[in-house]
Amino acid sequence: MQEKQEVMEFPMEFPIKVMGVNDEALLAEMNALAGGHFREFDAARTSTNLSRTGKYMSVTLVVLADSREQLDDFYRRVVAHPLVKVAL
Repeated sequence: MQEKQEVMEFPMEFPIKVMGVNDEALLAEMNALAGGHFREFDAARTSTNLSRTGKYMSVTLVVLADSREQLDDFYRRVVAHPLVKVAL
């Protein structure tokens, strides 16, 4: 049986897209979460887009990930946040 080979090479920059209701707190809280979770996180690289109707906001965070486990842990924290509907 072959060992599972990791496709991702760490450390690496990784974009994470978070979607939720259009609320300024979503952006602030995602930047705060990422800042506490990833080294050298730069909130200036975070971008946002609104849905066509303006009801929803997507936040794209670019993080420097050290491991798959670090990314998985961050995703678990993000999807558990009450303002978040989906994270990709």
